[in-house]
Amino acid sequence: MSTGLMTPSLRLARTAFPEREDRAVHMADQWALGVMAGARRLLASSPAREIAELERLMAQRATELAALDDAKVVARLRAAATTALQHKHRAALHDALLLVAEAASRSLGMRPYPTQLVGAATLVRGRLAEMQTGEGKTLTAGLAACLIASAGVPVHVVTVNDYLAERDAEKQTPLFGFAGLSVGVVIHDRTPDQKRAAYGCDIAYCTGKEMVFDYLRDRVAEGGRASVAQLRGRQLFGALSTPPVLRGLHYAIVDEADSILIDEARTPLILAVKAGPVENADELPRALALAATLTPDEDFLLDESRREVRLTRTGRERVTAATTGWGGPWRAFHVREHLMTQALRAQRLFLRDQHYLIDSEGAVQIIDEYTGRVLPGRTWEQGLHQMIECKEGVALSERTQTLARITYQRFFARYLCLSGMTGTAREMAGELSVVYRLDTVTIPTHRPSARRRLPDVVCRNGSEKWQAVAEEVARRQARGQPVLVGTRSVEASEALSQRLNAMGVRHAVINARQDAGEAEVVVQAGQRGAVTVATNMAGRGTDISLGEGVEALGGLFVILTEYHESPRIDRQLLGRCARQGQPGECVAMIAIDDDLFTQHGGASHDALSRWSRLHGTVPAAWVVQCRKAAQSRAERMHARTRRDTLRQDRELERSMGFSGDPL
Repeated sequence: MSTGLMTPSLRLARTAFPEREDRAVHMADQWALGVMAGARRLLASSPAREIAELERLMAQRATELAALDDAKVVARLRAAATTALQHKHRAALHDALLLVAEAASRSLGMRPYPTQLVGAATLVRGRLAEMQTGEGKTLTAGLAACLIASAGVPVHVVTVNDYLAERDAEKQTPLFGFAGLSVGVVIHDRTPDQKRAAYGCDIAYCTGKEMVFDYLRDRVAEGGRASVAQLRGRQLFGALSTPPVLRGLHYAIVDEADSILIDEARTPLILAVKAGPVENADELPRALALAATLTPDEDFLLDESRREVRLTRTGRERVTAATTGWGGPWRAFHVREHLMTQALRAQRLFLRDQHYLIDSEGAVQIIDEYTGRVLPGRTWEQGLHQMIECKEGVALSERTQTLARITYQRFFARYLCLSGMTGTAREMAGELSVVYRLDTVTIPTHRPSARRRLPDVVCRNGSEKWQAVAEEVARRQARGQPVLVGTRSVEASEALSQRLNAMGVRHAVINARQDAGEAEVVVQAGQRGAVTVATNMAGRGTDISLGEGVEALGGLFVILTEYHESPRIDRQLLGRCARQGQPGECVAMIAIDDDLFTQHGGASHDALSRWSRLHGTVPAAWVVQCRKAAQSRAERMHARTRRDTLRQDRELERSMGFSGDPL
């Protein structure tokens, strides 16, 4: 039976700059790819059957494998892995999985579960493994990377932040060393030579953002506009001024794949250089002052979900009249309108401690809305960042000049073989299949889930909700049960923290201000009586272990305080409890004036608000339907944004002639 292994990886692994050709997918092709992906899911063998088969093989061959010395385990692993990848041989793949499991047992002292072996097989086949929180994705990725690299194919294990890249590489290094493989780590503070050496290892752990920027830097290093074909030619004739940092895109294993491949894909990554002071800097305060006098709906229209502003005809006339005689940039219609829309966006759509914060050095730092982390080095485009700096009264940063740009969609689709892992993927399975040719396989849990989901608590407004949350936290802590509270913003986490302090509830806070020590806080979040208030827990990658006696109290108690635009993010938070068959409880405590409902609820939210005002109650079933409709509307909007971003990126590159040949 064919396993769908990507044989081009081996064939091209020894050429310069191997990568897949970037091709646009037309609408008809997207439909066909979606149909084909559905058919493959129907025809694919069940993971449960493969788990049972591997369990049987592990029992049958346990004595045989234990009798092999270390050298023979490694030699047989390399032979089986090479056969599996070259010839798509299922039996060879299973043999390699048993051997890499034996290697892990000897080097790490950990015997992989059959579910982890099937997860590793899914990655080797170039698919996305959906594995629940706590099922051991770190080891699963290590097993797959070891198997692939043993066949002579370089592997990139891509994760969401530097901490996880270093931690996961360190955890798996004994396994890789046992197999005779080298491992490197790429993080943002490494020099080009250090990165080049890390990428040159058999296995490289890195973050998606850092690797994409290294890829772009390689392309602009040679005269500023070198295509892949040009780089290959220059390397062939020894004409490269400096060796490239990356050596090609062979095989990628993307951890937290939905975060990187879906959530991050809404915004292109732009390589830019400082280009001097901002033009028209003296006009920014005037723009903000004028914007403050304009009236919503009359002078301008807001689209909060897309963070866009459009001046109405009345607004344009009012701005034109107000700026008559100002001179400078205000005389040009398009510059005047650009200044006003950016000023309105800065005032109305980008909020401090929600979308950005001011750090200790007085700089505006963007907050990742999906993880609650600061995005160091990121700036908004087209003068918006400087407009926000002006609004906050901090020093203006320099303007930037774009050297290169690419979307995550275009970059990761260039790997000869792409695979990934996440706890939440089924909602995005269609898009992942069409954009990345990445089929999703749901891996069963090793033990049945014991998670207990309580009915939603629905409040009429935010103030009522936060009081209810604080009281529930205090009640749970009093009986010793650990509590994890998830919030959507820094502002919300700090407001709740103030309430808890006023009630005398001891707690820890994790948000963009306390990002550095978050792993240590999360590790302690399952101890008796612990209370942790955290912005979005997506992609934090640290398991919460229960302290002594906590299981008898019901396990970790998770409170979701606001539904997100994507139900995946909600499931990521709620999935923090009840891992590996342990007990755990979770509840959503929400208000009908939460952002999801006000921005995406539409007519159903308006009706719900009227009912609440008239009757003083909120029908729970009605809220559920409103929430599902709002999340569905938001998901469609974000999918459209990703398609538009990808299309615009391709069109912009063609119009600029960025690289001679398409990147």
